[in-house]
Amino acid sequence: MERPLIVALDFESKEKVQTFLCPFQEPLYVKVGMELFFGEGPSIISYLKEEGHRIFLDLKLHDIPNTVKQAMRTLARLEIDLVNVHAAGGINMMEAALEGLDMGTSSGRKRPNIIAVTQLTSTSERMLKEEILIETPLLKTVLHYAKLAKESGLDGVVCSPNEVESIREACGESFMTITPGIRMQDDPHHDQVRVATPRLAREKGATGIVVGRSITKADDPVEAYMRVKKDWECEINA
Repeated sequence: MERPLIVALDFESKEKVQTFLCPFQEPLYVKVGMELFFGEGPSIISYLKEEGHRIFLDLKLHDIPNTVKQAMRTLARLEIDLVNVHAAGGINMMEAALEGLDMGTSSGRKRPNIIAVTQLTSTSERMLKEEILIETPLLKTVLHYAKLAKESGLDGVVCSPNEVESIREACGESFMTITPGIRMQDDPHHDQVRVATPRLAREKGATGIVVGRSITKADDPVEAYMRVKKDWECEINA
């Protein structure tokens, strides 16, 4: 199974993306989030594809089923590699998202993979109970959302490394677990709560990791990328 290291392009403009990517000698797997996509529009996807990069379009759609279906139909035409929704939208919405992707994918092409956000890695147990008013423990909530995503036909979920093992056990080895909140040992956590190193995420069995500021804010982004890559691709002792 492919285990991608996905670099979060959390920039507001194409110019800053170009400056960041210029020193790299190889195409990357990159994440385009709301800030960049809303600022530059679909043209940023075209640019990244022309440069050979693979793309996770991270818009976290969450709306009524038909709206999400039509949005996914449009996004599929961008020929990205991975896209997501919020699992909290429910089974009907996730099924509609998948249907929209299928409808929008050109004949003869593989549809983009689609995964569901369980709970953001900035969500703590306290926040879940006191602000979102969900009394169910965080792990149980994440696992429930993952099971709903699998039932809906989605390819996997976004989760923290803390939940990967439980999701793999419940949903199978082929069900994708993409984990943000990845930091090197000495990096600040910033606004993330449920974090882990690349090595720990690998040991827990994560399918892929998303790394942002540990690379993009480094003095030497290429060197930081290689450090993260080495830690992520480490051999796991039997």
